[in-house]
Amino acid sequence: MLIVFLGPPGVGKGTQGSRIATHLKAAHISTGDMLRQQVEDGSEIGKKVSSILEAGKLVSDDLIVELVESRLSQEDAKERFLLDGFPRTIFQAEALDSFLAKRNQEVTVAMLLVADKEEILRRLMARAKAEGRADDTPETVAQRLDVYHNQTKPLVGYYEQLGKLQRVDGVGTIGEVFDRLLKVLDESTSASESTSS
Repeated sequence: MLIVFLGPPGVGKGTQGSRIATHLKAAHISTGDMLRQQVEDGSEIGKKVSSILEAGKLVSDDLIVELVESRLSQEDAKERFLLDGFPRTIFQAEALDSFLAKRNQEVTVAMLLVADKEEILRRLMARAKAEGRADDTPETVAQRLDVYHNQTKPLVGYYEQLGKLQRVDGVGTIGEVFDRLLKVLDESTSASESTSS
């Protein structure tokens, strides 16, 4: 089960991704967490990406692809993983497909969490207050939503064309959204198994 989680910042990818990954005993790979860890560790990559993250911009495709491929090569991500925050561009999606093809694998499902802009802004500002995250200022939030709209939204069409996209309503309690996601996963797993058999 190889899952891609899509959706704008603040839609709940991290919360739900972590729950789904635990439920499936899959590796939860969050590029945001990986990058923030690099910054915290003061690594070379961390120094490069620190100012990019603070400005709400996307880190370069090459750097992210390198980080993700390295993570996917670890033992716990060989058979089951959930990617949260990657891919973010068509280039990254194609790089992921080609990496997986070398292992005779492909993405099982791309799940798009959906919520309206007002709800997302409300959640992001609440998160900024609760967590004190430097990348959740009103200006940065607006910038990140613009970046998502311009660069990441085309991925919806990409996975739609491959017949792998599933839209899931991201509004409701954490439990309600989780149940919706599980239902979609069950359906997608059944569909992919019948296709491959």
